[in-house]
Amino acid sequence: MTYCKEIEIGGKLLKIETGKLARQANGSILVTYGETVVLCTAVASEEPVEGQDFFPLQVEYREKTAAVGKIPGGFFKREGKPSEKEVLTSRLIDRPIRPLFPDGYRNETQLICSVYSSDAENDADVLAAVGASAALMVSDVPFEGPIGEVRVGRINGEYVINPTQTQLKDSNMDLIVGGTEDSIVMVEGESHEASEVDLIDAIKFGHEHIKMICKMQNELREECGKPKMEIAKPEVNSAIFDDVKNTIFVKLKELHRTILTKEQRHIQNKQLFDFLQETLKEKYPEQEKVIAEIYGDLQYNDMREMILSESRRLDGRGAKDIRPITCEVGFLPRNHGSALFTRGETQSLTSLTLGTKMDEQIIDGLLPESKKTFMLHYNFPPFSVGETGRFGNPGRREIGHGHLAERSLKVVLPDDGEFPYTIRLVSDILESNGSSSMATVCAGTLALMDGGVGIKKPVAGIAMGLIKEEDRVAVLSDILGNEDHLGDMDFKVCGTADGITGFQMDIKIKGISFEIMQQALEQAKEGRLHILNIMNQAIDAPRGSISQYAPHLYTMTVPVDMIGAVIGPGGKSIRNIIEKSGAEINIEDDGTVTIAAVSGESAAIAREMIAKITEIPEKGKIYTGKVTKTTDFGAFVEILPGKEGLLHISQIDIKRVNKVEDVLKRGDEVTVKLLEVDKETGKLSLSIKALMEGYDEEKETKDREKRNSGGDGHSRERRDHRGGGEHRERRRT
Repeated sequence: MTYCKEIEIGGKLLKIETGKLARQANGSILVTYGETVVLCTAVASEEPVEGQDFFPLQVEYREKTAAVGKIPGGFFKREGKPSEKEVLTSRLIDRPIRPLFPDGYRNETQLICSVYSSDAENDADVLAAVGASAALMVSDVPFEGPIGEVRVGRINGEYVINPTQTQLKDSNMDLIVGGTEDSIVMVEGESHEASEVDLIDAIKFGHEHIKMICKMQNELREECGKPKMEIAKPEVNSAIFDDVKNTIFVKLKELHRTILTKEQRHIQNKQLFDFLQETLKEKYPEQEKVIAEIYGDLQYNDMREMILSESRRLDGRGAKDIRPITCEVGFLPRNHGSALFTRGETQSLTSLTLGTKMDEQIIDGLLPESKKTFMLHYNFPPFSVGETGRFGNPGRREIGHGHLAERSLKVVLPDDGEFPYTIRLVSDILESNGSSSMATVCAGTLALMDGGVGIKKPVAGIAMGLIKEEDRVAVLSDILGNEDHLGDMDFKVCGTADGITGFQMDIKIKGISFEIMQQALEQAKEGRLHILNIMNQAIDAPRGSISQYAPHLYTMTVPVDMIGAVIGPGGKSIRNIIEKSGAEINIEDDGTVTIAAVSGESAAIAREMIAKITEIPEKGKIYTGKVTKTTDFGAFVEILPGKEGLLHISQIDIKRVNKVEDVLKRGDEVTVKLLEVDKETGKLSLSIKALMEGYDEEKETKDREKRNSGGDGHSRERRDHRGGGEHRERRRT
């Protein structure tokens, strides 16, 4: 039996239905919005994973190219490695759902969302999150939802729910909000320097529609939901708990209140834990795991209580204090721009590379193909946290952090017309103790300015944390790694001195109020302005020119009907220009030619070669060309690329020439004057004689006119010879 619910969201019907497809999954939902259709399934193992201390949740979002009538490119002609869009959407589904599973639930759970139809206007990302939540709701998987997820845009000052791709082009905000009926659990997006008030208003606007989506899911569950599986709550052995606390709690509190580096704290924490295990191993054999869990709980509770009661953090800072910051620009000598940004024990080395149109990234997916001229790539090697680990393709976290930094900076980049370069930033995290993505934003700004990229304003980022116990709340600026791990929120806010450009919020509790969000945003603004002030002391404006090692761009225009001549048959001409000049050449359909060259000499060679190809031969002008062929009646000379003229035997010398080969051979370079351009055929008549001393131009002109009018038989014969089959064949070729 099929069950279905519908509501109107953003002027279109949002429909969720179950009971028809994928019936062997614990729960399955088909979501339809416009002509975009997503199938979402939820499956969980029957038994928990033994010995596992974390929740094994896997979320996979996949786009089927058949959804828009495409066949995948490449050799295999089938979908393969997930694209960046698919990875980012998987994160958008995972982050609001993960906090809503009960403590102690350890069953492997997998959510798969597949796009089977796309109208290329209504993005499937937020629909997949709604479908995943609904699939969990109708299943027997214990899920304390539902959640709803919507996109919010702002066009002409008005907020728009789930704007289409066309509408987003006119929107100065792209915000994704995930939440329950009562509160917000996830926020991510970008804006054109929105104020803190504007961002809160947009989130509130989105939450009103989230409530409707949650209500629809609850109604569907009431009609067809399966009974939820029971989760056995682990019982705490009070005797072990008391012994663990009595053994180390005093020392643990002392450790938390001692200012140490991350490495020192790790060493002392391990020593204390080893002491605990050694002390209790005889009394509680085979209880190492239970003791470790209790020790972790004591750490969690004491750190949070210290912040709430004493307003003191692990490194001795107050709630609003920012760690010490140092900034260096021009750190790497041969890069097009570089910066080293260090904040506490978090460090980003970011390099800038400027490329040409040929370096643009082609984005191919369900939406129409597009190109990216700005890319930011974030790397998090294991040595940054003093560990060994996998070193290979970027993981989901790296892709997500890079995407956040990229969208935070792209708002301030110059327009393509002002700065027609492809820009790539690479952030390598060399040390990490919290907020490495925000360090990337700061280092990225500095590297752009060091490289002479005319950004509109500098951008800085800061990560905010939260400790919440019932009514007691502490909002923390510039959080440490431990504060992220043991806290309740990670709220990253990026922006200029005038507004917010990028943001991302994740929480570990079931929701936070708008009052807490407002406090976090205001506190983030204070921290952002503090960081920007320090950055401005290192470099306060983009450099006046780009690096000497970067390709310099030169533009010129050629007639549209000459584009083919510049390219040549099979690209022969343009390859020749690139080979001889060492420059990169890009030709637009309107005839705009962009030449990219590291040296001015290289660009000059390319410009001259293109100019010659497109030059129109001009009567009376002097040219230097090469002899391409000799005949009985004269020689053919290429005066411009692809443009030849006839140097008649009578025009080779003032003296009589009996045989052309006595004077000229193929490959000889000669200087000639263009005497005439035939208006009908375009044939070119050349002369060396006209450049010689003693040449009588007036007499020669009269004689030529006489010959052309057929004044004497000899001239007619010579003209007929000149226009003979051999010459006609040459022109056809």
